Amino acid sequence: MVVVFIPFKALGHLIHNFIRELGRMGCFLAESLFWMIFPPYLIGRVIKQINFIGVKTISVIVLTGLFTGMVLALQTYYALVKFGAETSLGPVVALSLIRELGPVISALMVTGRAGSAVTAEIGIMRITEQIDALDAMALNPYKYLIVPNLLAGIISLPLLNAIFVVVGVLGGYGVGAGLTGISSGTYFGGIRDFIEAKDILEGIYKSLCFGLLISLISCCKGYHTGYGAEGVSKATTQAVVISSVSILICDYFLTSILVA
Repeated sequence: MVVVFIPFKALGHLIHNFIRELGRMGCFLAESLFWMIFPPYLIGRVIKQINFIGVKTISVIVLTGLFTGMVLALQTYYALVKFGAETSLGPVVALSLIRELGPVISALMVTGRAGSAVTAEIGIMRITEQIDALDAMALNPYKYLIVPNLLAGIISLPLLNAIFVVVGVLGGYGVGAGLTGISSGTYFGGIRDFIEAKDILEGIYKSLCFGLLISLISCCKGYHTGYGAEGVSKATTQAVVISSVSILICDYFLTSILVA
C-alpha cells in the first residue's frame, strides 16, 4: 500500500513547492512595488542598471535580430512562392518580429546575459552578508538593490525589442532584395500598408511584462539564495530556467488576451 501512494506524495511535494515559490515571489513583488513608491529615488542606481541590463546587451540583440530576420525572410519567401504571394514577404516578416519573435527572443537574450548576472550578484551579496550589512546601516535592500533592477528591466526590454525588430526587418530586406529580387518599394510598402498600431502596442505590452518577469525572478532567486558557491550556482541556474519557461508561458496567455 505504501508503494501505491509514492507518486501522489511526489506530486503533493511538487504542488506544495510550486505554491510556496509563487507566494514567495508574490510577496517579494508586493514589497518591491511598495518601496518603489516612496523616496529617496535612487536615479543613479537605476541608470547604472539600465546600462548593465540594456546598453551592454545591444550587441547581442543586434546580432540575433539580424540573423533571425534573415532566416525568417528566407524561409517565409520559399513558403510564399508556393502560393504566389511572395510580395507579402515584408508584412509577414514584420508582423512575426513585432508581435512574437521580437519580444520573446530579446527577452530570452536578456535572461541569459543579464538575468543570470543579476542573480549571481545579489546571491553573492547574500552569502557574504553584504545585504545584512545594508540593514545594519539602515539602508533598505529592496530600495537599494531590487527596485533599480526592476525599473531597469521594465525600461530596457521594450527598447531592446525595438532594436531587435528594426534590425530584423532590415535583415529580412537584405535577404529579400539580395537573394530573391524583391524591390524595396514592395517590401517596405507592404509593411506600411499592413502593420497597424495595435500590432506595435502588442509587442510593447509583451516587452514590459517580460522585463518585469525577468527582473523579478532574477532578483528573488538571488535574494533568497542558499549559502555557499553551490547555493549561488543553483539560484542562477534556477533563475535562467524559470525565467525562460515563464516567458514562453506568459507569451501564450498575453497573446490570447491581446488577440481576443
